[in-house]
Amino acid sequence: MARIPIALELYSVRDEFARDAKGTLRAVADMGYEGVEFAGPPKCKAEELRSFLDEYGLVCCGWHTPFELVQVGELKNTIALNKTVGNRNIIVPGVPEEFRRSRADWLKLAEFFNELAKKLADHDMRIGYHNHQIEFTMLDGELPWDTFFSNTDKKVIMQLDTGNALCGGGDCVSILERYPGRAVTVHLKPYSTKLGKEDPYAGFAPLIGDDDVPWKEVFQLCESIGGTEWYIVEYESDAFPPMEAVKRCLDRLRAMGK
Repeated sequence: MARIPIALELYSVRDEFARDAKGTLRAVADMGYEGVEFAGPPKCKAEELRSFLDEYGLVCCGWHTPFELVQVGELKNTIALNKTVGNRNIIVPGVPEEFRRSRADWLKLAEFFNELAKKLADHDMRIGYHNHQIEFTMLDGELPWDTFFSNTDKKVIMQLDTGNALCGGGDCVSILERYPGRAVTVHLKPYSTKLGKEDPYAGFAPLIGDDDVPWKEVFQLCESIGGTEWYIVEYESDAFPPMEAVKRCLDRLRAMGK
């Protein structure tokens, strides 16, 4: 399989990006990242963001889009924004609690995402869902992750976040094996179960390679059956300064041959 490029989830450096979007993108490109994934409502005009991406040779490989921005009244604007920055992958990073209180709720969400997938296909775009921890706590006899992805079309991207899954008790290897071809973009987030035993947030402190994610197996599955097009680094602990942390994570991946 062709080498999978590496992008940065800009939530990792959100404060820096809010202060200086252009300078942050330049620094990210200088580190060696090939793409970025935006998060939340846009901090700049779409045309301005596109000019920055083009100037620094970065690809927009995704946008973490709030649930309210994929509803009927907002979807048209969301599509226009993503077309301008050249992004195909609209990823919803979780849904409000009132929409996920039961298995029946997750089935309704699956139906909603299936309809979104059809609408976005007309624009050569895709919808996806990103996990936190709650998807791996049993609900009405089934894991919400399985309720959702067992009932969504294969066109709905399964954006596995390795650290969040491990924190929630999920098994990254079995997830990738169970849903082949769905992991179009994957968040490479480190997590230590030992450090997170007493304080779950503390588990996010290590850098990639110093944690408990089974990286070798994850990479092997992504690069064989996963259908993975982008690896996306995300680091959200305050154990290191944000820009230093994401540079060091990329260096670790390069040392692993990625």
